[in-house]
Amino acid sequence: MKILIVGAIAGGSTVAAQIRRAVPDSEIILFGRDPVLGYGTCGMPYVIGGLIEDKWQLVGSSPEKFSEQRDITVKLGHDVLAINREQKTVEVRNMETDHVFTESYDKLILSPGGIARIPDLKGLGDLPLFTLKSFGDMEEIIDYIEREKPKSCAVIGGGFIGIELIENFIHRGLQTALIDRNERVMTLMDPEISQVLGKEMKDNKVDFYFEDAIERIEGKRLIMKNGMNFDVDFIASSIGIDLDTQLAIEADLHIGPTKGIVVNSYMQTNDPDIYAIGDAAECKDWFTGKPKNVKLAWPAHRQSFIVARHLAGNPIEMNGLLGTTITKLFALTAAMTGHSAKSLSDEGIEFGTAVYEGRTNAGYYPDHGRILLRVHYDEQSRLILGAQAVGDKGVDKRIDVIATAIMGKMTVDDLAALELGYSPPYSSPKDPVNMIGYKAR
Repeated sequence: MKILIVGAIAGGSTVAAQIRRAVPDSEIILFGRDPVLGYGTCGMPYVIGGLIEDKWQLVGSSPEKFSEQRDITVKLGHDVLAINREQKTVEVRNMETDHVFTESYDKLILSPGGIARIPDLKGLGDLPLFTLKSFGDMEEIIDYIEREKPKSCAVIGGGFIGIELIENFIHRGLQTALIDRNERVMTLMDPEISQVLGKEMKDNKVDFYFEDAIERIEGKRLIMKNGMNFDVDFIASSIGIDLDTQLAIEADLHIGPTKGIVVNSYMQTNDPDIYAIGDAAECKDWFTGKPKNVKLAWPAHRQSFIVARHLAGNPIEMNGLLGTTITKLFALTAAMTGHSAKSLSDEGIEFGTAVYEGRTNAGYYPDHGRILLRVHYDEQSRLILGAQAVGDKGVDKRIDVIATAIMGKMTVDDLAALELGYSPPYSSPKDPVNMIGYKAR
């Protein structure tokens, strides 16, 4: 079986390795435009901030080592231009030589990812504008900071990547402003969580320009729509990504309402010989079964395993997605799983909310923290619909326990009965997760 993979970052390199284990006699060719193989994109903000000192720590393996260890042909700097589904071939361009050639396949896997959106800024001129989507983007930001020694910057967009960039620019000693059209940071989360995150950012000297946008730029001066103008040395934009689905569209593969490539529970497109994984794949929501696109590392890795098992003739199905995610912001951690209050309301789903706000572990222990934990649940079935938390300790544990409870179809009342590990450094006799179960009664 000859298998071609398009995209060689997280999803592509992972599925290649998974297939080699599952289908040991297959021929695998991995194509990627990016010159770096299989790097950890989620770590890039922390390289910019200096927390990770060596950028190459993000890279799991060189192309040569990856190829030799797994018997996989790796062709970086290669752009797949077209798919001929009838002939089962792809047209590929060597980006260095401009040579175009044709490669046949038995099975084709698309892991194209996405492209960072770039804002249309009037009068940008010579003011540097960066996005952070690739290893090269990260290198450009670091090189600029080290070469030009800027003092200030503005970040457009207050989502996950935006706030991680803000934290790391602050760590680099840059006066940093957040510009966002919304009224608060992290609108994916409940307002109560956003409020805590906003205060943490304010305490760390981040300037806010909410419900605002850049009207135009004059030199280094940002002329804002609300009139509060200010100067910066550069701009970093984090306003989302557009899914890189043009190749799929031109091959008449189905695109869904999330603008992702439609796949079944085995990650097959409407062409059973073509699979799609990662950011560009449209899956299903765990609760509603409706189309859902989740641009996170965990789904890409799980989808890679699903594809490999299917190709090996030992299939298992991909579950619906919860969208479990977590981020660090200065001294705080924020995480969520499942639906927020807004997404439940948008779906017309009635729900109740249980809230715990207090210590994460024994108050008499010197290193105790605090947490705000919110859990949404169906008041009739009592099933858990989503959870969010923010705090300075133990947020990851609580959200992961609740994500597990959701997949196990436990009720909110069952949380009170969970026998969780207790010792003063880690928890209390009634863990915050237990407390949610009691409070929901």
